[in-house]
Amino acid sequence: MPRTRADLLAAYHRYLSLQRDLSQHTARAYLVDICDLLSFLGVGEGDAEPIGAALATLDLADLRDWLAALAASGHSRATLARRSASVRTFSAWAFEEGILTSDVAARLRAPRVDNLLPGVLTAQQAAQLLQTAADLAADGDILAVRDLAIAETLYATGVRVSELVGLDVTDLDHSQRTLRVLGKGRKERTVPYGLPAARALEGWLSRREEICAPDAGTALFLGARGRRIDPRAARDIVHRLCAAAGVPDLGPHGLRHSAATHVLSGGADLRSVQELLGHSSLATTQRYTHVSAERLRSVYEQAFPRA
Repeated sequence: MPRTRADLLAAYHRYLSLQRDLSQHTARAYLVDICDLLSFLGVGEGDAEPIGAALATLDLADLRDWLAALAASGHSRATLARRSASVRTFSAWAFEEGILTSDVAARLRAPRVDNLLPGVLTAQQAAQLLQTAADLAADGDILAVRDLAIAETLYATGVRVSELVGLDVTDLDHSQRTLRVLGKGRKERTVPYGLPAARALEGWLSRREEICAPDAGTALFLGARGRRIDPRAARDIVHRLCAAAGVPDLGPHGLRHSAATHVLSGGADLRSVQELLGHSSLATTQRYTHVSAERLRSVYEQAFPRA
């Protein structure tokens, strides 16, 4: 059974080429799709990167989150439909091969792009979510303290979940309150965060060693067993906190979307939000963020002499 990224892709390529008799062009496109999915799930880009943890917990919600992220990045409906078909093919094959415990994509469909865009919390709902996380952490449970730091970091910085789980303790600059983030294409950027996130991170770091496993290295966020947390666990944390807070259910991508929306609504320019989110194209940022008609009208009236 494939254990690494390279082994998985090689086995899947053989299946596509020999059993499905697909052209090399189509087979390559299918492989690119699965590479993108693996990266979204937090699997590193190296050939030797293990895939077991990511695939063991893969479910339909993860796939829908992946499509939502693609939609938010500006992919067309045709591309989303093709990628849905592609991942259904992969899921069926992986299930038959015993790589997946179920055919998780069997019920996956490509809905309209409008329906794929991740939800956005209002500023009040975001505050309610973070207050709930703080209330749970007040009891002193170490995982609740970690969960508060994760929620505050996601909302304060707008980082992707794959970027969050890849953070090391050494990526924090406490004096400047910034994070060094390694994003898509291994592009590095520096992202600021505010005082609430700083306090939550300090609270977590003061307790981190209590559960840190010997092989955890410098991983910033740890799972219950003391090793680097994985993307699925981070998603579960956000979903649980949303339920506890009584706010609309969304995952880390929804918190990223909310952060971008709130920063933009607060007066930030698109270029700044582009840098914050790590988008290579400004067009992606424009599609990704929601600006209310009222906000646009306000900016227009302030900036245009004949408003």
